[in-house]
Amino acid sequence: MAKQENSNITLSCSDCGQEHCGRRNSFYPEFCLTTHLSQEEIDEVWALYNEPENKKMSVISAQIESDFYCRYTRVEEIVVFCHRMGYKKIGIATCGGLLYEARIFAQILRKNDLEPYGVVCKVGSFDKVDVGVPAEDAVRTGPVMCNPIMQAKILNRAETDLNVVLGLCVGHDTMFYKYAEAPCTTLITKDRALCHNPAAAIYQTQGYFRKLLERPVEDPRMQEEG
Repeated sequence: MAKQENSNITLSCSDCGQEHCGRRNSFYPEFCLTTHLSQEEIDEVWALYNEPENKKMSVISAQIESDFYCRYTRVEEIVVFCHRMGYKKIGIATCGGLLYEARIFAQILRKNDLEPYGVVCKVGSFDKVDVGVPAEDAVRTGPVMCNPIMQAKILNRAETDLNVVLGLCVGHDTMFYKYAEAPCTTLITKDRALCHNPAAAIYQTQGYFRKLLERPVEDPRMQEEG
């Protein structure tokens, strides 16, 4: 991979303005990841796409994009995706703070002949201090720890066809995805400061959130440890 002149920064797709891989009307920059793929990597991934479930999912995903582009909400697209994939039992891995949203989503699923199976983040919960969280860090948000691994294990046991994540915290969602056996998608991404619309911070980097481009995100705890 190419490095930016006088810098240790490794360039990648997030630095590209050509988008030739998707449009094929320009050119590949020197650092383009496509041009650095080996034939072995290409063949390996192509073989995976030709596995029956992956092929079906790829075709159906592309068709949903084509059929409902800028017309259907993500909720509606998930419903259609479930029907076309033949999924019936739909796991809902929800944050306790979004139980209202989870109930509404479950009603929508039932209205569409799907079987929701919801598991809240505090299921089979432990005390935070028992996992190693300092007592002073268990005061503001309470002593009970979320249990995303248990959420995943319960949904695995329930043999869900698809799991939908609703608002799990950063890190908790990571652990859920790590241990979930069924395919997963996300309906709501947790962002307490922006009403669960994290993209707003990106769109407002020329306005209210200009600070994100002007200076590093502050982490007092890391600064103290450093």
